[in-house]
Amino acid sequence: MAEYKLKRGYDIPLAGAAEKTLESAAVPDKVALLPNEFRGIKPRLMVKEGDLVKIGTPLFTDKQNPDIRFVSPVSGRVGAVNRGERRMLMEIIVENDKKGDTEKIGDWSEEAVKKMQRGELIRHLLAGGLWPFIIQRPFGIIANPEERPRDIFISAFDTAPLAAKTGFLLKEKMDDFQRGIDALVKLTEGKVYLSLPKKDSLFAGIQGVEKNVFNGPHPAGNVGVQMHHIKPLNRGEIVWQVRPEAVALIGEFFRTGCFPTERIVAVAGSSLKERKYFKTITGAPFITLIPQENIIDRSIRLISGNVLTGRTTRCGSYIGFYDTLITVIPEGETKRKLLGYFRPGFKTESFSKTFMSALIPTKKEYTLDTRLKGGVRAFVMSPTDYQKVLPMDIMPVQLAKSILAKDIEEMEGLGILELDEEDLALCSYICLSKTDFGKILRDGLNMIQKEG
Repeated sequence: MAEYKLKRGYDIPLAGAAEKTLESAAVPDKVALLPNEFRGIKPRLMVKEGDLVKIGTPLFTDKQNPDIRFVSPVSGRVGAVNRGERRMLMEIIVENDKKGDTEKIGDWSEEAVKKMQRGELIRHLLAGGLWPFIIQRPFGIIANPEERPRDIFISAFDTAPLAAKTGFLLKEKMDDFQRGIDALVKLTEGKVYLSLPKKDSLFAGIQGVEKNVFNGPHPAGNVGVQMHHIKPLNRGEIVWQVRPEAVALIGEFFRTGCFPTERIVAVAGSSLKERKYFKTITGAPFITLIPQENIIDRSIRLISGNVLTGRTTRCGSYIGFYDTLITVIPEGETKRKLLGYFRPGFKTESFSKTFMSALIPTKKEYTLDTRLKGGVRAFVMSPTDYQKVLPMDIMPVQLAKSILAKDIEEMEGLGILELDEEDLALCSYICLSKTDFGKILRDGLNMIQKEG
């Protein structure tokens, strides 16, 4: 076991973390799958309005790889298929009959699962709808089951702002987590790397993995950062990553033979009166977790995920396939404050030490809103400023410029294949030029993927 002490990075002191209190949410009358949250797939609809489905019935597949299925989390009737511009598939809504009828993929003993070969494991994961949990790097897309990864990486902690605590999510599911590890080990000829926070005891008994300890501020919990320090990704190589809660769901699937629908989601943010964890169903409406009376601010931003990399959504939408966190923060004032940058700023968070709050030694949390507090302009910061929040040997400014210049060879030389949007999110946060490094990075990755 190696220990990595990362000094570069930044923990945003954001107020509104969820208390470690678990509550069961109301059983939803309807749920939805959102095809546009799955990067890199072209959905092919498998049902139509009025069709009866069970838990585990495929609702749509990937046109490029029809074996990758996206299944219903409840039994009932397909209530609506909503499309957007150019008939893009946006939502498949299933009306929950609350009977819990399930399509059973298999009935395996623990010994039978241990004897399964790689091809058989993959076939069951595809049939059961669990495969979308396995993500490939480079490109951050759903893994191709026909390819063999060099290694598999799992980060057992999340350092993003207000992130759900992995230990709280998995404290009752460690047997399933070990079962999931036993399956993943067979999917690669390399190693399964499990990255742990300092002073962790929950994962001490997990076998079959190589453990490494990471200690430092965000983004120390990102798989990309951990991979960079453990075993960097080279051109022509493929690695897979799996979130820890998804590992437990894979283990639960091989224990029950059915698609696991239960999720634990943290509801956090300064715009809420009460912030806690909820036991719910994947695809449930947000309204079952965030009633109107729990919202403090008149104008809010509802984020599926964390404030750095989550996607803006609406109260009438649904919990995403990968969601373990819902963040609610104020939308922000529309009017500027008089002499804004000339104020002492004791109540204003400041990474660049612009305000007096940077001199306060105590760990204070701040209520932050969505304002950019400036306009988009050319790069005005020194490249070393960005590297203060990026614990990787990568130069973000030079990489961004190579992407804007569409120089694929230079992009790859500067390490683009190691990165995903979450790795550069702090660069966007501290940028005085309001540069969206994540969007630029995604444009570069899409360019490389398209060129092959």
